[in-house]
Amino acid sequence: MKGLTPVHLKDIERAHAALRGVLHDIPVSSSRTFSQLSGADLFLKCENLQKTGSFKVRGAYNKIIRLTRETERAQVIAASAGNHAQGVAWSAAKLGADAVIVMPEGTPIAKVQATEGYGAKIILHGGCYDDAYAKACEVMEETGAEFVHPFDDEEVIAGQATVAVEILKDMPTADVVLVPAGGGGLLAGIAYYIKQINPRIRVVGVQAEGADAIVRSFRTRSLSETDTAQTIADGIAVKRPGAITTDYINKYVDDMVTVSDDEIAEAILLLLERHKMAVEPAGAASLAAALHQRADVAGKRIVCLLSGGNIDVSFIQKIVEKGLITRGRLMKFRTIMPDVPGSLGRFSTIVSECRANIIMVQHDRLSTGLSLSDAILHVACELASMEHGRELVARLEQAGYEIVLES
Repeated sequence: MKGLTPVHLKDIERAHAALRGVLHDIPVSSSRTFSQLSGADLFLKCENLQKTGSFKVRGAYNKIIRLTRETERAQVIAASAGNHAQGVAWSAAKLGADAVIVMPEGTPIAKVQATEGYGAKIILHGGCYDDAYAKACEVMEETGAEFVHPFDDEEVIAGQATVAVEILKDMPTADVVLVPAGGGGLLAGIAYYIKQINPRIRVVGVQAEGADAIVRSFRTRSLSETDTAQTIADGIAVKRPGAITTDYINKYVDDMVTVSDDEIAEAILLLLERHKMAVEPAGAASLAAALHQRADVAGKRIVCLLSGGNIDVSFIQKIVEKGLITRGRLMKFRTIMPDVPGSLGRFSTIVSECRANIIMVQHDRLSTGLSLSDAILHVACELASMEHGRELVARLEQAGYEIVLES
């Protein structure tokens, strides 16, 4: 294919040999729960349990190990606010290289401290990745350090492809592999390797609806970018995918699909509840695609790649709430009731009789247009299911309440 930068099987096999004994060996695991929910025979490849909490360490290590073989004390630099930063920092420390990571000034303190903890020097610069990248290029010119790109690099792609080596070893009879995609390095490497070894297996990339540059590139067969990348899945929120990765994806990937933020949140909640695992939004995108039938998975043997688990603790509560709403386990609504003694008691009795649990209630007597004798009641209830929620609404409406659902 014209313009395709060569990555060969031997490169991936060499990377896999270099990583053997260095990273965690995480076998593909089956999931009865997710098999039942998706209608597929579903398996998980849990890179959220990998060193540094994501697959990113694979590509970073494979890139840096080559540099350390060429010079006595390699110097590397990267720009990242997330998993790539930690992967580069850990790999550099492991291989005896000096690492500088440029991170946007708004990067959460926990991520900065985690990256520093692996031994890297941190430079905080700018308000976004593009600013950090520009600064990293300046430092690279000044110091002569080697830039470790998060995805658009042949050695990084070969390192990420080692995930596919392990998937095929554990699941040679898989029918479909679902892979989250942002810049495309992971998807490109996995698709290339699988199509060389077992082209029968379909490889499907998954992006968030609000950051779908690879989906657009796949459909037009040319590199496309988006003006914005707005999604809770910050790990795959990339406006412009790689030129190298786009070539590989267009050649070897079978299909590209998208999932919504609500669907991602639901998948995260299910992973917490059913598998006791914390998975970041980007990492849960593949499972969301399977659960919501975005790809043809019914009756097939599916491997969902959970690409990372570095989710901010402060963010988990928001994700859980969004997931509960999506699954019908939490419902928010408002209604108008007479602002007189006993009104709230009568309302609460109906909710109790319907076996729902009120977890938040707020009176609003000051809204414009509201009668002096009325109040708006904002309510949040815990429920068993969407059907349970519909039963509650029907019962309240029968009692004369006008219910307006809120997100």
